[in-house]
Amino acid sequence: MATHKSALKRMRQNHKRNKRNSAQRSLLKTAMKKTLAAAETKDKKQAEDVLKSATRAISKVASKGVIHKRTASRKISSLAKRVSQLSKAAV
Repeated sequence: MATHKSALKRMRQNHKRNKRNSAQRSLLKTAMKKTLAAAETKDKKQAEDVLKSATRAISKVASKGVIHKRTASRKISSLAKRVSQLSKAAV
């Protein structure tokens, strides 16, 4: 257990940031699952709406530094690819 004043403060900050980052990662995973579920229903309009909100959520998490910007880009790309395949399958 830390005894220096600065070390105690650092522990409090780390704990607070860990809780915030965990919540952000949870929102990220939920948004991705919703998008994939919408893509499974084959409803293109709904999937595009959910994709738009998921893209915003992923970008926000990346801008806060919870995930790397390239990881965010990769996740957005894979979701967009999955949704765009709906329109190709409908044609």
